[in-house]
Amino acid sequence: MVQSRLPLLFAIFGLIAEAVALPPFLYNTCMDKQGNYTSDSIYKANLNHLLSSLSSNSTEIDYGYYHSFYGQKPDAVYASGLCRGDVTPDVCHSCLSNAEDLLTQLCPNQKEAAGWYDDCMLRYSNRNTSGIVEGSPGFYLWSLEDEAADVDQFNQDLRILLNNLTERAAAGGSLLKFAVGNTTAANDQKLYALVQCTPDLSAQGCSDCLLQAVGNLSNCCNGKTSGGIFRPSCNFRFDENLFYTINTTTTTGKKSNKSRTVVTIVVPVLVPLLVVLVALMICMTYIKYSRARKLREKPDSVDFQVGEVVEEIRSAESLQFDFETIRVATENFSDANKLGQGGFGVVYKGKLSDGQAIGVKRLSKNSGQGDLEFKNEVLLVAKLQHRNLVRLLGFCLERNERILIYEFMPNSSLDHFIFDPIKRAHLHWEKRHKVVIGIARGLLYLHEDSRHRIIHRDLKASNILLDSEMSPKISDFGIARLFSLDESEGDTSKIVGTYGYMAPEYAMHGQFSVKSDVFSFGVLVLEIVNGQKNRCFLSGENTVNLLSYAWKSWMDGTALNVADPTLKGGPTKEIMRCIHVGLLCVQENVAKRPTMADVIVMLNGSTTTLPVPTQPAFCVYSENGVEYTSQLEYII
Repeated sequence: MVQSRLPLLFAIFGLIAEAVALPPFLYNTCMDKQGNYTSDSIYKANLNHLLSSLSSNSTEIDYGYYHSFYGQKPDAVYASGLCRGDVTPDVCHSCLSNAEDLLTQLCPNQKEAAGWYDDCMLRYSNRNTSGIVEGSPGFYLWSLEDEAADVDQFNQDLRILLNNLTERAAAGGSLLKFAVGNTTAANDQKLYALVQCTPDLSAQGCSDCLLQAVGNLSNCCNGKTSGGIFRPSCNFRFDENLFYTINTTTTTGKKSNKSRTVVTIVVPVLVPLLVVLVALMICMTYIKYSRARKLREKPDSVDFQVGEVVEEIRSAESLQFDFETIRVATENFSDANKLGQGGFGVVYKGKLSDGQAIGVKRLSKNSGQGDLEFKNEVLLVAKLQHRNLVRLLGFCLERNERILIYEFMPNSSLDHFIFDPIKRAHLHWEKRHKVVIGIARGLLYLHEDSRHRIIHRDLKASNILLDSEMSPKISDFGIARLFSLDESEGDTSKIVGTYGYMAPEYAMHGQFSVKSDVFSFGVLVLEIVNGQKNRCFLSGENTVNLLSYAWKSWMDGTALNVADPTLKGGPTKEIMRCIHVGLLCVQENVAKRPTMADVIVMLNGSTTTLPVPTQPAFCVYSENGVEYTSQLEYII
C-alpha cells in the first residue's frame, strides 16, 4: 500500500475505482457485479431519463436528498443523490448536475455506480437500495502531514465528538440526518467534525452505519488531525480547521495560503502503470482545486447567547415588574416570607395585588450571577413552555436589584422532601416515579424539542420545584447554555455547578454536552430511589458514595438494596428499572450514556431490554479529606 509520498491519502475499501482527473470528485466506483448495459439498451434510456429528472426535481433536492426509480424490471433504474447538509440548494443542484455527467462518463456501461464529490454523492443501480444500510464500497481519507501530539487522548476526544454527533444525526427526520460540531482536544487543539446519513435510513440504521464507520477510525486515521470515512449510506469527516458552513449569512473569515490537501488512490502494487498515472493526474488536479477551496472565506462561529440575550431582553417589557410592586408583594422581603436561601441569594413567597401567589428570587450582589447570567435566565425561561419547566412570570432590574418572579410552587423543592427523613416516608413510590418521569420529560424538551438545544448544567434536587400535585418543574437556568439544534456540546474554562451532580468530563476538561445533563439526571434518579445524597462517606475502612454503592450492589446482584427502606412493598420491577436506568446515565464513558429520548423509552417500556451498565465515576476519599471522582479532583 502506497502512503508515504503525499500529505492526504484516500484508501479505498470494497472495490478499486476507475478514475479520471475531473474535479471536484473525491472517488467513484463502477461495479460490474450487477452487470453491464449497452448504449442502445432500455436500461440506458431509463438511466438517462431518471438522471435528467434528478436535475429538474427541485423540491426534493432543496432538502438535500433525492431518491427515485424509473422503468420496469429487469430494466428498472434506482438513483439516489445526497448533498452535504450545510450546502445551499444552488450548490446542491450544481454538484448533482455535474455528478450526473461525470459518473456516466466514468462508468459508461456498468449498471451500478457511485461517485463521491466534495458537496454531494450520487449513486444508481438496477436494485432498490432505499432504507438499506450499505457499508461498501467506500473509502478512507486521512492527513499524512499532521498528527496529534497525544494520540490516545486525541482519539478519545474525537470518538466522543463523533459519537455525540451520531446520536444527533440519527435522530434527524426523513429530510435530513446531518450534524456538525466541535470540541477542544488535548493541548487546546480545536477539532471540527461532520456526520451524515442518507435520510431514508431509520434512526437505528443511521446510528449503526456511523458507529461502524467510527469503529474503523484506527484503520485509517489513528491520531491524524484530518480525515474521514465515506460509505454509500453514511459518512463522517473531521479536521483541525473549520471546513463546514455554520451560518450561510456570515461571510467574514480569514483566508489561508496554506494547502494541505492532496489526494491519491491506494492501489495494489501490481496495478498497471496506466492506472497509477491516472491517479497522479487526479492528485495534480485536486491540488489546484483544493488550493482554490482553501482560499474561500470561512464563516465565523455564531454566539447564540450574548448578542441575542442582550437585545431581546430590551424588548421584554411585558415581563418587567417595578421594584415597588415586588417589595409590597413580599412585605418588604420579610423573613416570614422567606422560602429558602443559597449562594445565589434568597427566595421569598409573595402575593400580587390580584391575589396571585408568586415565588421571588432576589439575587445577592455577591452571588456570582451577573447581568449576563440574569439576562440569560430571563430569556431562556420566558421562551420555554413545558409542563415540567418552571414558568417565569417576569423580572425586575432596577435599583441595582436583579429579581426573578416565578409561578409559586407550594411544595418547595425536591431536596426538602427526598432528603428529609420524615417527609421522605410520605413520598411513596408512585409519587417518586412521577417525579422521575417529569424531570426526564422536561430535560428531553430542553435537549430536543425547544427552539434551541439547551444544556442546563446545574440539574440537582434543589433545582427541581414541586407544584401542588407534586409534579416536578426544572428551575434555575442562570448557567444554562444555549445551542443551535445542530450543536450539542461545548467547553469552558469556568467550571460551575454542584459537586455530586457534575459529570467527570465537565469537571476535568470543561466539556459539557447533553450527556453531562444525562449524568446529573442519573444521580437524581438514584437519589430519588435511595433517599440519600450522592456524597462520599466513610463506612468502616471503606469510602463510598451513592454511585459506588449502587454499582457494587448491582455487581453483587443485590441492586434492590439501593432502594429506600420506606419503599418496601413497592413495585420491585419498576424500582429495579429506575436503578438500572440511573446506572446507565452515570456511566463514566460519555458515549455509553443514553440520550433523554432513550431514557423516556426505557422508563416507560416495561418490556424494553436495557443494556448492561458499565462502571460509573467513583468517589474516593484521600488522606487529607479531599473528595475525588476517578482521577478527577473536585475543588469547587
